[in-house]
Amino acid sequence: MTLSKRQIRQLENIIASAQAVLASAGSATGSKGRVAARPKRVRRSGKELIAFRKTLRAERRKGIPVADIARKHNVSPAYIYQL
Repeated sequence: MTLSKRQIRQLENIIASAQAVLASAGSATGSKGRVAARPKRVRRSGKELIAFRKTLRAERRKGIPVADIARKHNVSPAYIYQL
């Protein structure tokens, strides 16, 4: 089976992208081959939750997008809309 130059170039691109994916996956794993653990979830208590809601409302009144607020406080946008 003879491959054209174009087909060979496409195969080389596929191989290069597969190697890049494998290299990035290797850097994401820990020393024992496990994926790095997520930080422990923290539940806000009553007073903390009230203060958090006030800050969220204040930021929303300023016109800050929900996506930015969610990234800043490490919560989902749905959680912000829920509060």
